[in-house]
This record gives sequence, structure tokens and C-alpha cells, in this order.
Amino acid sequence: MPEPSYWDLHDAACERSDFTYEDPETGYVVFTRLGLLQRTRCCGAGCRHCPFDHDGVKLAARTRKIQQAAWLTDVHDDADGPVSLLFWSGGKDSFLAFRALQRDGHTNIVLLTTFDARSRMIAHQEFAIEVVVKQAAQLGVPLIGVPLHARADYVDQLAAALNLIPACERLCFGDLHLIHIREWREQAFVGHPRTAEMELVFPLWNADYDALLADLKTSGATSIVSAVAPDLPQISIGDVFDADLLAKLPDHVDPFGENGEFHTRIMLGPSSPKLD
Repeated sequence: MPEPSYWDLHDAACERSDFTYEDPETGYVVFTRLGLLQRTRCCGAGCRHCPFDHDGVKLAARTRKIQQAAWLTDVHDDADGPVSLLFWSGGKDSFLAFRALQRDGHTNIVLLTTFDARSRMIAHQEFAIEVVVKQAAQLGVPLIGVPLHARADYVDQLAAALNLIPACERLCFGDLHLIHIREWREQAFVGHPRTAEMELVFPLWNADYDALLADLKTSGATSIVSAVAPDLPQISIGDVFDADLLAKLPDHVDPFGENGEFHTRIMLGPSSPKLD
């Protein structure tokens, strides 16, 4: 039987109305959410179970400190209408999904990025969360960061982010064609009480690759390879993702790296790309 995560220990402690529990890895005593509520405000230390959305942590320090969902950019409170929450990796697919959502009339978009709670790195993309914060600032779009903890439920951790945006009605993804990924998302989010009624949007689903590549070129942004499988020597980290790179790929490799062959990072330059 697997060892309980500290999130399980925390929940059990809260059920007992305990203010603390013992961390199984370090032996340290950790305040529960109930214990931290006795303070009445965020202390700014980035506590593991902060009940105040880390609002006392300075914005510049949040990428280093937060232990649960929190805003990583200034919050935009002036937008009207329902929110479309776009899962953002910092790579080409999420950027192209952002552009597609704009074309489809989504005017109130918030980005959500998950990252490893210990390394503070974006999974698979192989760059730090600070890169994504810079991207969001350049686009002028608000960003929520969700540090993911080992053995804690993925959707539960994401659901906490939705408390920051009560007007959220849509969850949006940059998936292209992998049906098992889409089916997993649909089952996971429809099956969770916090997200069951939300619309799931896949603006790039089965999109033509040539059209996507043309849109990327039109955007003015540059996509570079940030990670590559060791058995793909034809390309390297730092290569520009463009038609020339696609021409180097073996026939068995998905041109957009959808099977994990490579990953990318969007570089936006000094000004945000605009839709034509």
C-alpha cells in the first residue's frame, strides 16, 4: 500500500480539527489550513497550506515560494463576461491555441501553468516557470501558477485555481490530435465536482499542420526547441521550429512533436504579437 501523501495527512488532520501534522519526509511540524486561519492573513512565507491564496507573497517572489495555486501576474479585474482558462505550457501549441481562441471571440482569457513544486520547472518543456511569467506579461494576459506535488491528485490541485476565477466557464487546451489525451481530460474534468459543468474547448483539434505553421509565422513569434528526445539527432535544443526543421524530421516523427519527440518554447520579442 503506498505511503499517504502529506496532502492526505493534511486532510485527515483537518477532519480531526488539528492545527498541525508531522511531515512524513522531514519530521517537521506543519501548520494545517485550520492552523493558518488563526493568523487571519497571509504571512508571505509561502506556507504549504496557505488559506489566503498567497496574497501576502510579493508578486516577484511567487514563482519561488508558492505551494498552491496563485496569481503570478497582476490580476485583470476590468474584463466582462465569462472567463476562458487556457492551459499554457509556454510552447507553440498553447500559443497557437491562444490565437485561435482570440479569433473565435474569446475576449477574457486567463492562462494557467502547472510546474513541479520542487524544481519549479515546467514538465517536459524543460524551462523554469519564470519564462512563462515573462510570456504572460508580454501578451498582457493574466496568469495563474499551480505547483504540482507528488502523489496529490492532479485535478484537485487544479480545482483550487478555479477559486481564484469564479467567472471561469471554459477549460481550453492546445491538444492537436491525440485522442487518448483528450479522452483522459474529458473523463477527469467531467468527473470532478468542481469542473463537471464546465465546457471543454479544443481550438486546435485536428487542425491542419500547414495552417498552424503559417499562423505561427504570421504571429511574428519565434518557437525554439526546448527539449528533444535522445534518439532524434536531426534537431537540437535551440533550433528554430519552422519549415526547415520539419524537413529534417524522419517520416516516423510527428511534425509537431505530439508524441513527445520534442518540445518548444515561444519567444515573443519586445512586443506582443498581434492577430491579423
